[in-house]
Amino acid sequence: HLWYKLFLTSAYEQGDLSRVYPIARGTAPLLVLVLSSIFIIDAISNQDIFSIIAIGIGIFILGIGVFSNKETVALLPFALCSAIGTAGYSITDGLGARASGDVTSYIGWLFFLDAVVFMFYAFFKRGLSIIPKKISVWILGLIAGSASVLAYWIAVWAMTIAPIALVAALRETSVLFAVLIGVLFFKESMGKSKIIASLIIVFGIIITRL
Repeated sequence: HLWYKLFLTSAYEQGDLSRVYPIARGTAPLLVLVLSSIFIIDAISNQDIFSIIAIGIGIFILGIGVFSNKETVALLPFALCSAIGTAGYSITDGLGARASGDVTSYIGWLFFLDAVVFMFYAFFKRGLSIIPKKISVWILGLIAGSASVLAYWIAVWAMTIAPIALVAALRETSVLFAVLIGVLFFKESMGKSKIIASLIIVFGIIITRL
């Protein structure tokens, strides 16, 4: 998790949200699929494999524009390293939650230890300046943090009852929201490639429910 966050934030310093996030998140489910197949972690149907590949391709197309739009390629190594982190924690958390038998306890310890490690890193990097001085920032942080815990609890719970690769692929459809946020709030461009890629992602999601 620490690896993922460090490289993702570094990638954001190099390029647009609607480019970085798709590459970072879109590559991850394909990596999970490959690792799941190699180590036979879960039984995955051909339909699930097709849907995962479709979702992965759609998400990756969103990020391909980094070349056609001549955006800085410096974001690519950071985004891809972030994808490795996502694939790694998806598999370890899915298997860890299954082994623990208690998703809530697993998530509780995960977020606690993750917070401790990341706080030490933040203090080392920026010192006391990381402590918010406005109460509004604390409130927003608590709301965002609570939403993060709940969302990931649902994802890890899903991994205990469904193939990890499939859950990872469905989870990464969050890139659709990232693209919308980038376009609506950050005024990033919405070209044909983003529209086509979004439709492919939706198609892949539909396949999982056929």
